[in-house]
Amino acid sequence: MAKAFDFPGGIHPPQRKSRSTQAPLAWAPLPTRVVLPLEQHIGSPAEACVSVGQRVRTGERVALAQGMISADVHASITGTVTAIDEHPVPHPSQGKRLCVVIERGATDADHWALMPTLDWRQTDDDVLIERLQQSGVVGLGGAGFPTQIKAQVRQLHAIDTLVVNAAECEPYITADDLTLRHYADEVLEGARLFARLSGAERILIGIEDNKPEAIDALNLALRHAADASLELKVIETRYPSGGEKQLIKRLLGREVPSHGLPADVGVLCHNPGTLLAALRAVRDGQPLVSRVVTLTGDALARPGNVEARLGTAMYELLSFAGLREDELARLVMGGPMMGFTLASTALPLVKTSNCLIAATEPEFPTPPTEQPCIRCGACEQACPAGLLPQQLYWFARAREHDKAELFNLFDCIECGACNYVCPSHIPLVQYFQAAKGEIRTRQHEAHKAEHARHRFEFRQARLAREAAEKEAKRQARAQAASRIATRPAESPEAAGDRGGDAKEQIKQLRIAQAAAKAALRKAEKALTRASETDPASHDGTAELDDLEVQVATARENLKAIEARLAAVQQASQDKEPPRQ
Repeated sequence: MAKAFDFPGGIHPPQRKSRSTQAPLAWAPLPTRVVLPLEQHIGSPAEACVSVGQRVRTGERVALAQGMISADVHASITGTVTAIDEHPVPHPSQGKRLCVVIERGATDADHWALMPTLDWRQTDDDVLIERLQQSGVVGLGGAGFPTQIKAQVRQLHAIDTLVVNAAECEPYITADDLTLRHYADEVLEGARLFARLSGAERILIGIEDNKPEAIDALNLALRHAADASLELKVIETRYPSGGEKQLIKRLLGREVPSHGLPADVGVLCHNPGTLLAALRAVRDGQPLVSRVVTLTGDALARPGNVEARLGTAMYELLSFAGLREDELARLVMGGPMMGFTLASTALPLVKTSNCLIAATEPEFPTPPTEQPCIRCGACEQACPAGLLPQQLYWFARAREHDKAELFNLFDCIECGACNYVCPSHIPLVQYFQAAKGEIRTRQHEAHKAEHARHRFEFRQARLAREAAEKEAKRQARAQAASRIATRPAESPEAAGDRGGDAKEQIKQLRIAQAAAKAALRKAEKALTRASETDPASHDGTAELDDLEVQVATARENLKAIEARLAAVQQASQDKEPPRQ
């Protein structure tokens, strides 16, 4: 085992992974109906580009990404679009989202609409990034961040190490384990693809020691690759080693700063499933229409891992794994630590569905009643982010959000380690999630008000600029009409006084012009800085839209001042007495 650095805290919950690793990876049956949510990723929902009644082929785009942070959605079966409306989706809110529904007829074969294949070694970076964007690839570890954004990280950060996050530390989940057992060579090739795009000279595969078969498959693939830039590091199993910051600390000893990103310390992290999907998109021209998902839990007779088409109803997958409906007490998407309970088995499989746990009542019993905090400090000892969960709990409960932010609430990765060790059974993570939600809502409302103010200022600047231009034209016409009549009658003394007034006015307008230019440069610099920041760290397109309004306002103000300056300068020239 390679020597590793360490992060604070962490826990050792029962793994319960072996039940889903006994059978080889299988293909789930092709569904006859899929429901494809247009929001399967972080960022703005995609927008449907098909209509009801339209025939589509597998891999054909049915929704286009909207804005900077978004992802395309593709048909996962060949059939007919039967509806574009709201359906329940797997989400903690238990709400509905707009979806494209496709039904496959009894005689419909699985016809694919593939893109041209590419050799990533011989293809320009811009073409590869465009291919990733067209393929709808997102992070398959559960976050769902659009992959084409990460592919452009070298434009903003110097990356020296690509980390393949194969830790898969959460209990029950084995999707990455089975992916590596069956597709190790392709995962490594996908890693080399992203190392090239990011400029990384080193590729580290971090994996926990509870996956011996995957480790053997990786070692074999490494021998085949014979690439000195590839290195496998096996670390001791401890939850949550799979967190980006925690894994980087264990592998490299680098500390990702508070509110920072792995790219800030020269690291880019990717999940094995994401690397496989990216390689398929580039090498095979196959968009993201399926994923490996773990099907496990005591209510299943045949737990295992399957590669299933997106949009497949979960009850079809669970039935394939031998669901005993009379024993099903709770269905969880994700793991027991960070996953969430689903209200129905009829929900569709989405890009971020890495695990479905069909649990019985004894397996996932009803949580005990919350008791008062006894200030034991166990949560602090378990926290992998080095926070003070007990203190954050008091702030969250009292709605003292400013204090919670000062204690780095947003550094909490919501891993659930504090919940697991709390003897009072306090759902600490839920309190932290609620506090984060209230803070984000407050910031969003403040941003909306600020955006409205900037739009009003832009309108006032535009009106001022238009008025200045009209006044300049009016003065030009008036001067042209009165030039001959006024010059002979005007005394030299009067002309001199008028010239002095005009010079003072020109001076003031030039000062205002310089200030307006400085304001424009400042606004443009702020917009550039926000555009170069990782979109995950700010309010995405909303913040950029507001900064664009500020830039437009500064430009309108500058145009208005320049129009007034030009008018005064023209008037001053027209009123100068003719030289003898």
